[in-house]
Amino acid sequence: MSEKIPLNPVLLKWARETIGYSVEDVVEKIKRKSITSLVVEGWEDGTLSPSYPQLEMLAYTVYKRPLAIFFFPEPPEEKTPEQSFRTLPREEINLMGPSLLYLIRRARVMQENLYELYEGENPAKHKICADINLEEYLSVPEAAMVVRKYLGADLEKQYAMKRDEEALGYWRNLLEDHGVFVFKDAFDDDECSGFCLDDKVFPIIYVNNSQPKVRQIFTLFHELAHLLFKTGGVDLRHDDFVQRIEGKNRDIEIFCNQFAGEFLVPTSDIQRFLSGKRIEETLISELAKKYCVSREVILRKCLDLEYVSQTLYESKVKEWETQRVKRPPAGANKALYYPMRVAYLGERYIETAFRKYYKGLISKLQLAEFLDVKERNISRLEDHLLRRSSNREVYF
Repeated sequence: MSEKIPLNPVLLKWARETIGYSVEDVVEKIKRKSITSLVVEGWEDGTLSPSYPQLEMLAYTVYKRPLAIFFFPEPPEEKTPEQSFRTLPREEINLMGPSLLYLIRRARVMQENLYELYEGENPAKHKICADINLEEYLSVPEAAMVVRKYLGADLEKQYAMKRDEEALGYWRNLLEDHGVFVFKDAFDDDECSGFCLDDKVFPIIYVNNSQPKVRQIFTLFHELAHLLFKTGGVDLRHDDFVQRIEGKNRDIEIFCNQFAGEFLVPTSDIQRFLSGKRIEETLISELAKKYCVSREVILRKCLDLEYVSQTLYESKVKEWETQRVKRPPAGANKALYYPMRVAYLGERYIETAFRKYYKGLISKLQLAEFLDVKERNISRLEDHLLRRSSNREVYF
């Protein structure tokens, strides 16, 4: 009989519950005939103990937690989803799947990494989340205008961008220039376009890279609005959850949606392109390309300005949704692994981590942990960055 591992069984139950799995889910994930529900329950009440290989599998494959955490005397303190996303109704929080809960936890790790890499001080000269509070603005157009002015977002420059990828990179860099770090990942939950975590020093936005670029751009500014309200937030593709929010939280969620649309397509600007025109799909597509936004954002603007009916708006959005092609998983093409690491983490974050390593301030193992890659892959990621810099490649 193998020696019993001196782990804390309470941690096993805590890890399972915080990722949203039932005991049966764990059994299904492990896929071993010898591991039944009774065995998992025995691990959690301390009457049984997993072997070391089994504990590694639980930690890294099932619960996606550091192995050492299972030897802690008690579960570490972590913000719950309810605490992070106080504007969301409980029903929506309860529907968050294990993959989204993991990404939220991963986002908190990235926040901690930023504190370490930058020694607790945000490097941005101007920090938008410290300088602007949307509570002070009653009008969405006024708030959007103030934020555009603060960021130095020029409409002519926006018009000049020819590709959605270029626009996404521009907005991402602009936010990071002003103290908001942006990370990306391929969410399993296609209904979630992204989320943000509020923080006094390092507010961050996490974007679903599986969504179209124009949707990712909208998500950036929906989440920025949440951060400027000093709240965490989640950008969901369906809007019916808003009806279940009450009071001030509902007002904030509606404001964030309207803010993103107004920031990207100012009403005072688009009216000159709509006035006297027949609102048809060709015009909508042209304006979507002009502002580097989705057709839905333009059509929503037309609805708000009473150029189209609610019925037309809903039917066209439904039609476009059926036309949307779901992107393949990022891992489907191994050649894209290093470009995707850069897209997910961002050049600024990666280069900061490498600088700390070059100066001897962190070890190679620590660098690998910051970059979430295996230590043996560090040199390949470094080579890719060097080629990218010389070729001016863009991967978003």
